[in-house]
Amino acid sequence: MIRPGMFISDRYEIIDKVGSGGMADVYKAKCHRLNRFVAIKVLKTEYSDDKNFVAKFRGEAQSAAGLSHPNIVNVYDVGDDDGLYYIVMELVEGITLKSFIEKKGRLEVKETIGIAIQIAQGLEAAHANHIIHRDIKPQNIIISREGKVKVTDFGIAKAASSNTITSNAMGSVHYISPEQARGGYSDEKSDIYSLGVTMYEMLSGKVPFAGDNTVSVALLHIQGEAMPLRDLDPSIPVSLDRIVQKCMQKKPERRYLSATELIADLKKAITNPNGDFVKITPMVVNDSPTINISDDEVSHIKSAAKVNTAPYNTRTEDTGNLYEQPEEEEDGEDGDGDMDPKLEKIVVVFGVVAAVISALVIIFLIGKLVFGGKKAVTPTPTPSAPAESLEPGVTDSPEPDQDTTELTIPAVVGKTLEEAQQMLKDAGYSSRFEEEESDYYEKGMVIKQNPDQDTPAEAGTIVVLTVSSGSPMIPVPDITGKPKNEAHTALDDVGIKYNHKYENSDEYDVDHVIRTEPAKESQVKKGDTIVIILSNGPAVKMVYVPDLSNKSETTAEEVLTNAGLNLGKVSYNHSDDVAKDKVMYQSYSVNEQVEEGTTIDITLSLGPEVVPVTYKYVADVKISYNPFDFEDETGIVKIVLIQDGQSKVVFEEDCDYYTFPRTISMEGYSESQGALVMYLDGVDLGADLPSVIFQKVEQ
Repeated sequence: MIRPGMFISDRYEIIDKVGSGGMADVYKAKCHRLNRFVAIKVLKTEYSDDKNFVAKFRGEAQSAAGLSHPNIVNVYDVGDDDGLYYIVMELVEGITLKSFIEKKGRLEVKETIGIAIQIAQGLEAAHANHIIHRDIKPQNIIISREGKVKVTDFGIAKAASSNTITSNAMGSVHYISPEQARGGYSDEKSDIYSLGVTMYEMLSGKVPFAGDNTVSVALLHIQGEAMPLRDLDPSIPVSLDRIVQKCMQKKPERRYLSATELIADLKKAITNPNGDFVKITPMVVNDSPTINISDDEVSHIKSAAKVNTAPYNTRTEDTGNLYEQPEEEEDGEDGDGDMDPKLEKIVVVFGVVAAVISALVIIFLIGKLVFGGKKAVTPTPTPSAPAESLEPGVTDSPEPDQDTTELTIPAVVGKTLEEAQQMLKDAGYSSRFEEEESDYYEKGMVIKQNPDQDTPAEAGTIVVLTVSSGSPMIPVPDITGKPKNEAHTALDDVGIKYNHKYENSDEYDVDHVIRTEPAKESQVKKGDTIVIILSNGPAVKMVYVPDLSNKSETTAEEVLTNAGLNLGKVSYNHSDDVAKDKVMYQSYSVNEQVEEGTTIDITLSLGPEVVPVTYKYVADVKISYNPFDFEDETGIVKIVLIQDGQSKVVFEEDCDYYTFPRTISMEGYSESQGALVMYLDGVDLGADLPSVIFQKVEQ
């Protein structure tokens, strides 16, 4: 456990905890080697146990450590200390851009441009070093007390996205680029997209895309169009609206190709706010003829899209989703890296279905053109049962008309049973249902329908609905007595999630399972979370930490031994208040309760720091001798000091008849007397110059 006062790697003294993010806790610390305050990010236990992740994390952080720019939070050091993996960064006292936006509601235009330029300058420096941020968002932008804008967490998002980690460690989906949402390749233009979303939020006070869950927001980044800023606020300049639009283009090649180009347009927007200088590459279109689609066909397409997204939009309880997380972290620690495999599958399925539907529509239209309006042959309908003989679960339908109007089955997958039955009844069909377990659909939601949607069928046809009965129940495995890592594996294998609690135990070793809540063999749903009770080992005696201040090392050790504690590391530092060789600091506070046998570190005073005094030797000499005989003469005059066997030039200028007499200030080598020699154009004049007496003064 990290406490104020403890040292990391015998160098960084923890001062206080200043924030907590998805992957790490952040502390203010003092570097005693360089005598400066820093910020230290310490990886949380669940990530520091993953050696593969730690290796990638350190590699990315070390790459980021090569960046040095006024608009980037500099990384000073990366290391580990007895299982604590940490990054040492520049300490920036200030507020996150997210908090700043929330405080002001929305930012002024000039304020937005100034902040955006500084962010872009930080990105420009990073991109020049082939480092992509991948998680640009207001939570990762810090505004210092002096108004300087700094981007933090370079390189961390890539390390995070390359591992299977919980959603708490990943960035917000509200700022993700379309290519990241698809799980594709991300580059400099991905950062530019995210910066565009950030500018949109600065100007409007809200993100461009919002939804009920993270999947729907990600799909909006891929397919949706944000409302133009000027529609929200006509006072926003045309140029700035266009800049944000260009940053947020779906296709990377239509955005700014570099941060340098973006900075140039932002600067133009300051001097020419309504100028038409922002050029957006037009969409490339083919020569295919325009196809008119009827309102019914549009409705079918929309229904199909809803059907394919419905099961995922209802899974808000699935905490394994990559983007299911709080909107803001205190220190801005999050990262939008590569896409979660689940989300990637959703997007792929959605795209495939959309393509299939488009093909079917085109075939349908071609068929209408080819057959010139010939009436389609209606399949033999399924005979509907009389009302008095309907099976249980079958809904009644209106009496079918006797005309031959062709109807199609509506799309009801993803609807509740009641909604589906009503839709079918309104369309002139009957229905019956059966239940089936499902991991993806909530209980009571329609999983399948038979016949499928858009199938031509006569009124009165019975549609069979398959309704979710919820996730299958599974027993909690018996993991009592197993080590923590084996217990995790056993639960992962059956799809049960878990949290931890610790208790003292005389029976089970440290980090071994005492029991689970609920107990073994209890029935839970796949994806449910249980609590693993782990052993802390036998209960220990607690003792109070004594006051060691102003005691010698020997006395301090005796006092600790008498209290049932041990003396740990002994370090040294200067102090103006504590006498030399006396305790000036102890790693635990006085009267703090700790376990018996705890090790207490101390720092002994070296006394006041002595600063050595240095001196210099100075003199002022008046030179009355004039090397020129006539008023129109000029030349280079050089005067050399000779003292203690050493010499140096104390005066050299292009002079004329009126230069002299003149007083010259000079610095010598010692307090001894010095002699002066005068040269004119390199020739020793043999002039009779005064001797020099130097005065000793402190520097």
